[in-house]
Amino acid sequence: MDKLLIEGGFQLNGSVTASGAKNSALPILASSILLKDKLTLSNIPHLNDITTMLEILSSMGAYMTFNENMDIEVDTSLIKNLKARYELVKTMRASILVLGPLLARFHEAEVALPGGCAIGSRPVNLHLDCMRKLGASIDTSNGYIKASAKGGLTGANIEFSQVTVTGTENAIMAASLAKGQTKITNAAKEPVVTDLIKCLNKMGAKIQGEDTDKLIIDGVKELSPTNYSVMPDRIEIATYLTATAMTGGEITVKAVNPNTIDKVLQKLELAGAKISKNDDSICLKMKKLPSAVNISTAPYPSFPTDMQAQFIAMNSIAEGQSEVIENVFENRFMHVQELIRMGGDISLAGNTATINGKKNSLHSAPVMATDLRASASLVLAGLVAKGETKIDRIYHIDRGYERIEEKLNSLGANIERVTG
Repeated sequence: MDKLLIEGGFQLNGSVTASGAKNSALPILASSILLKDKLTLSNIPHLNDITTMLEILSSMGAYMTFNENMDIEVDTSLIKNLKARYELVKTMRASILVLGPLLARFHEAEVALPGGCAIGSRPVNLHLDCMRKLGASIDTSNGYIKASAKGGLTGANIEFSQVTVTGTENAIMAASLAKGQTKITNAAKEPVVTDLIKCLNKMGAKIQGEDTDKLIIDGVKELSPTNYSVMPDRIEIATYLTATAMTGGEITVKAVNPNTIDKVLQKLELAGAKISKNDDSICLKMKKLPSAVNISTAPYPSFPTDMQAQFIAMNSIAEGQSEVIENVFENRFMHVQELIRMGGDISLAGNTATINGKKNSLHSAPVMATDLRASASLVLAGLVAKGETKIDRIYHIDRGYERIEEKLNSLGANIERVTG
């Protein structure tokens, strides 16, 4: 099993190009099921979760080809197997995203209950409830969701009891081919949802209300083949900017949409970073020790839960005391114990972490990644810790960060990937 060895104490300087967003690519790949033809996608990141989704589609009968630019052409015209097997689904919660497209096009689906990061309950019932409202009959037994909609799905009014990104995406895809009109309220407004809507509309879907929590979808009979470029990964971008705020230095992240991480940029400026941006790049300069900043996570456009762990790492070496409040997932502080092993002064009470920051407080230690963003926070801590930090179970980070050690090393870090 691979590990990362990180020698701390090196500034980050230079430029790096953002990868495509995994959490945009996954639903867009799932949306290819809606087509009786080909969907060609560019800017797809090379990550384990992407491989899993491609394997799920392939197991159903989809055919994938790659060109010299590593664009992916997905041909779903010959899909016959309507089952997403447990062996594939167990590693990734986003596998549930094939449910809506299968029901919409084939009027039946069998999807294993998904796995993924162990960061709290992400209730599948939100997905199932909206499929039932669209007319599907659903049974969950023996670890599988078995769904059918004889005669097809029918438009309905869907109101989510809580904001759910993948639930919104599943509802949008299912409603795109449903008879009549669907109205979704309390829809997720995350940029990845908007990216899916833009791709579906380019295929010929009729979806109104992007960037809002109220969506209106007029179902169409079929969608058409198209080409689409996936948006840049805003969490990867924010992670590298936060890393530089910790190590000091100056970096430029290219191929970005700065508007998608406004709240993170505001907090980094409060921490003392100097930030400049244009339409497709962000430059961050950090010439001092960061100042402690309080954060409170919430759905977009508020501060993203996917940056909470990285900011706890930054606050551990910052000047002053800070509070980090986690409002999205109830079990997303598992990285705290590992940061404490590295010397962090952090205490937990309910959904709040209190961090007493101190310069040079972090030191090397063997640590273990527990989920995707937790592993990123440990990498950031390793960049500033004294000595060599060893991070185990980095398959978590490979699910969401493309070539993280190569990108950071290109900026001046000293990271080695080792096996065993």
